[in-house]
Amino acid sequence: MNAQDFIISKLEELKKPDGLAKPSSEQLEAEIVRLILSKKFRKYSANESLVDQVKHAVHLSVSKNEPINFAFLHGAYKLWRLEETPEVDWAELFSLMYYSKWLKPICEIYEPGVWFDSYVDDTIIKRIDNISQDEIDAYIISYRKLIDFLSEYQPKNLKMTMTTSSSQLGGEEALDKQIDENLPKTEFPVLDDAQRKMVEMNVRLKPGQDDDPEWREKIMHVHNAYAGIKRSATYAYGQDNKILVFSQPLPSGRFVAVGTTKNSIMKFWIGVGVLKRKDEAFEPTILSSGQLKGQSFDIQDVSISGLTGKNFSKIRVLK
Repeated sequence: MNAQDFIISKLEELKKPDGLAKPSSEQLEAEIVRLILSKKFRKYSANESLVDQVKHAVHLSVSKNEPINFAFLHGAYKLWRLEETPEVDWAELFSLMYYSKWLKPICEIYEPGVWFDSYVDDTIIKRIDNISQDEIDAYIISYRKLIDFLSEYQPKNLKMTMTTSSSQLGGEEALDKQIDENLPKTEFPVLDDAQRKMVEMNVRLKPGQDDDPEWREKIMHVHNAYAGIKRSATYAYGQDNKILVFSQPLPSGRFVAVGTTKNSIMKFWIGVGVLKRKDEAFEPTILSSGQLKGQSFDIQDVSISGLTGKNFSKIRVLK
């Protein structure tokens, strides 16, 4: 089996029902909660507060006969250090396939299905990471095309979308004004080594920017001021029927942490999708820019009908 045949086989698997027996109306909510928090997909433990939050969100949706509502928060960009930038690559596809596999049993037992929304930071990326609007637009366009492609393999009652934070926070000009007003109210950060490295990885420095010894802290200060605005908005954080999802656990404890593939928690927007050989087949995973270094790959050609974009004609296979 080559890489192309493997990927197509995994796409076709998404079309196949899991064969779950439909629970009684009395057991429906509990079964949906069980599927959401399944250890088969969840990478980290869920505290009691998160479990209660998921139960409440499911109850609200089921009581109104509405789709179970998820929001996955991430950046609207591909890390500038990667040759794949600015468009999506196999990392996004493998992650969305993984989330589809996670959620499709819910669609099988619950007719209104699932709404999985990628809620993405867009214009703030220009301000903190020095990513251009053209690059952000290219990522958003390619991501939405990927969603459209994948919809042909998903249950009809699984809807995936992308919503930009700027569209919910008044647009770029209004958002910049809010950030500037919120900066004096936001504590100036003291960064640990991990936070400093994160800033250094993401920011494409302007000439002379790193002459300021506090450039990392100033970037994080703006980030935190923006985060406070986003948390106070109602789109993702303010709706009791919305279940927040992320690849890794966050300090708030309010997110279901499911990773990005079966064996990875690497954020797909700052990583690259590759295949690892496993027996006679492969296993999808995501590698960071640092993990790519020093690795040896075979490069296989791929041509899948409907899957377009500059990053989908070849794929790396770990030797």
